[in-house]
Amino acid sequence: MCVLLLTGCEGPYSTLHAAGPAARTTALLWWCMALFATSVLIGVIVVWSLALKREAMDERSARRVARRLIIGGGILLPSLSILVLLAFGIPLGHSMLPIFASEREVLHIEVTARQWQWDVYYPAQNLRLSNELHIPSGEPVLIHLRARDVVHAFWVPRLAGKLDAIPGHTTTLKLEADEPGLYHGQCAEFCGLQHARMYFTVEAHEVADFAAWLQAQERP
Repeated sequence: MCVLLLTGCEGPYSTLHAAGPAARTTALLWWCMALFATSVLIGVIVVWSLALKREAMDERSARRVARRLIIGGGILLPSLSILVLLAFGIPLGHSMLPIFASEREVLHIEVTARQWQWDVYYPAQNLRLSNELHIPSGEPVLIHLRARDVVHAFWVPRLAGKLDAIPGHTTTLKLEADEPGLYHGQCAEFCGLQHARMYFTVEAHEVADFAAWLQAQERP
């Protein structure tokens, strides 16, 4: 069963087969939470097993044990669990936000979702594409998401978490690929009959190759 489940850790749509900083952060957080939840489950099973084998106690001992369980299991354990998760989750979540420590030139790409297509626009180059994005590898880019009709969700599992595209509102996602390659994306919010076919690709190029690709697109 474990081997069968682990086969889902790789593939073009696996969040655990990370190929970018944001996806790697998500995978790290997932593994931490999975290990923590597993340890809690094992602890509960151990306590439950001991309780089954425990001999009958007098009323005073039973109250003392019940008090300890309420304080330890009902107050301390949840409080410590939340604090640990926040201690990891807040810094990791902050690192995924579309903000930068210093001002620098960043590639901006506008993506407009509609039933059932992704319209891609590079404002600096006045370049329009459909259902495909091209980015330089090793450099973060900013994706500005909009929707024309209903709520959609932009998701490239190996590069970053999903972000909704909302009609009348612009959301921004930081996207970065570690290495050149082709990455698959999908609408992750049910948007109608053709929702399952609303996919796209993100192709990451070496920086020099990306510049050459842009130059080639600008030719008549």
